[in-house]
Amino acid sequence: MPSSTIAILLILAAQTPVPGAATSSQTAQVPVPEAKPTPDGAVLAIETTMGTIEVGLYAAKAPRSTRNFLNYVKSGFYAGTVFHRVIPGFMIQGGGLDARMAEKKVGPPVRNEARNGLINTRGSLAMARTDDPHSATAQFFINVKDNPALDFGISRDGWGYTVFGEVLSGMDVVDRIVGVPTTRMVTYDNVPITPVVITKVRIVSQPAPLTPPAVTKAGAPAKRPATRPATSAPKTAPAKPKTTPTPAPFFF
Repeated sequence: MPSSTIAILLILAAQTPVPGAATSSQTAQVPVPEAKPTPDGAVLAIETTMGTIEVGLYAAKAPRSTRNFLNYVKSGFYAGTVFHRVIPGFMIQGGGLDARMAEKKVGPPVRNEARNGLINTRGSLAMARTDDPHSATAQFFINVKDNPALDFGISRDGWGYTVFGEVLSGMDVVDRIVGVPTTRMVTYDNVPITPVVITKVRIVSQPAPLTPPAVTKAGAPAKRPATRPATSAPKTAPAKPKTTPTPAPFFF
């Protein structure tokens, strides 16, 4: 075969796409998935009878929800509560009932913050609520899969469920919890037969509070800090409990 013919065949072969391979133009059109934002608030350890789950809070994107959660944590509210609703392929919910399924008294609800750009993906920490979008108090849930049906603008009522944190470590613990045998107890479904108790929720670390600038002798403020923390530690004590019961688990 003449050398010129061989050269033409090699050029044609090089230009022929391999089956199943994307061309450079096709590759350029594939959207790059957005990375999850990094939690900028406190880091907490949820200690349970099945292991510890460490979570980071989104203080800047969900300020009301994070302050609310921290108030309950600092008051020791969660000690002795259980994960009372666990559904494989969905989520685990807890933080409002004890092992006898008795509801703990809670403070006032917080306004829904689901329109914050955070979505209910696997490992996200979100506020539980009733059909009232602004009824979240102490109960929370951790998604074990991506649940877009719970997001703002997509959920049944459009409001969505506020994501305010992310699991940093311990998803293996979450997966073990969601896989435990369940039963119906009192008026609740999907209750673990053996209670999964939250023994304690403690603060591992917290952003330093904002300090006011120093004042010079002339009375003028000194140079401002280069960066400002997204939020400071809650200054108010935990809200005084109401006599009304905890809202029922959220509905879909």
